Amino acid sequence: MYHPAAESVIEFYRRHAIEWDRIRQRRFPERGWFERFSGGLSPGGELLDLGCGSGNPLGGYFIKQGYRITGIDTSEPLLRLCRARYRDHDWQLGDMRDLALGRRFHGIIAWDSFFHLTPREQRQMLPRFKAHVLPGAMLIFNSGPEEGEVVGDFLGDPLYHASLSAHEYQTLLSQNGFTLVDFVVNDADCGGRTVWLARYGD
Repeated sequence: MYHPAAESVIEFYRRHAIEWDRIRQRRFPERGWFERFSGGLSPGGELLDLGCGSGNPLGGYFIKQGYRITGIDTSEPLLRLCRARYRDHDWQLGDMRDLALGRRFHGIIAWDSFFHLTPREQRQMLPRFKAHVLPGAMLIFNSGPEEGEVVGDFLGDPLYHASLSAHEYQTLLSQNGFTLVDFVVNDADCGGRTVWLARYGD
């Protein structure tokens, strides 16, 4: 890994699961982006949520619309919250860097999770995304606003983030068969996130 703090991300979400969940419930500024994401899908599809957290608000948003969720996370405490809230969906302990489910989905969500991977690991994820999508599937993730690594402080512990350049993300998406639908840097309506929305295929 590039930065020592990158090695502590998994432990961060295990240690702070309950407090992180409490904070996460306060706002849902990304709703508009997820309306656009689901607008490109047929109702009742299968979605893969990588870094699914506690299942709320994102998982719950799609479940209420009739989608079936497969959620992957490295934090068992967060997954226990998912299972308590939405027991009829599939919540699996795992690491997106090892993703090999042998299944394809109508959409992939890598929200507030993909940016915790190192630059090298992010590059390696695009072929994994490709291996898990059906034709016409939607992909949404967020990144930093520019290339680099940042270690912030959250709940008293360091928390690692990394980003590639916008040009490299666009190149990787194209190389793996994704067409960029939209991209906004530091979207003020989405809590300042930099958002990528793409579709697999033309």
